[in-house]
Amino acid sequence: MRVVFLEDVTGVAQGGDVKDVKNGFARNYLLPKNLAVPATHNALQRVERLTKESDTTRLKTLEDMKALAAELDGIRVTVEMRAGSGGRLYGSVTNIIIAEELSKLTGREIERRTIELDEPLRELGLFEVDIHLHPEVEAKIGVLVYAMGTDPAAFLQAIEARGETEEAVAEEPVAEEPVAEEPVAEEEQPEDLEEDQSRRSEPEPIPVEETLAEVDTSVTTETPETESEPKGDP
Repeated sequence: MRVVFLEDVTGVAQGGDVKDVKNGFARNYLLPKNLAVPATHNALQRVERLTKESDTTRLKTLEDMKALAAELDGIRVTVEMRAGSGGRLYGSVTNIIIAEELSKLTGREIERRTIELDEPLRELGLFEVDIHLHPEVEAKIGVLVYAMGTDPAAFLQAIEARGETEEAVAEEPVAEEPVAEEPVAEEEQPEDLEEDQSRRSEPEPIPVEETLAEVDTSVTTETPETESEPKGDP
């Protein structure tokens, strides 16, 4: 179905746009909420005016959301829940609950879809939650979930004290163990190297005893020939 959008529809179109949409989407959502009308001849004649009106409304909405974000940013809501001894909740804190608490504090209707939660809160504690009011406007709030029958102020004080203790421990310098230095061998000086080389180049002296022993074994003793005694004259 071809329709003319009378207002901005996030993620779909802006006021004054003419688009084709599914029949079910138009009949079940856009037309009943007066967000769009069928693209008849009369409706098409209104496109230019609707576009200007939409631009004006868009700027006004942006300014309004910025003002609301300034009011919400940094605010803290408290939610009382039943919990076990380990801090686990009997149930969970959803974006619907948070939106209701914000509406009570501000006196303005806060839509649950603006509360960004990856998953419901299921434990006691202080949580930071993002509020997405507009494509260009966001805010951050605190959500304190405390046990039923306890004092939220005392619980918050205990959380803050525990946080300061943990930060102090984290910032405390850790003493480093001294590292034993391995002895570094002194480099040999050039003079020592020359002396060592000279010692290696000179032959080692041979003991005198060994020299004499070698000489004795190498010399062969010859028995002198004895001259025959002269025979006497007969």
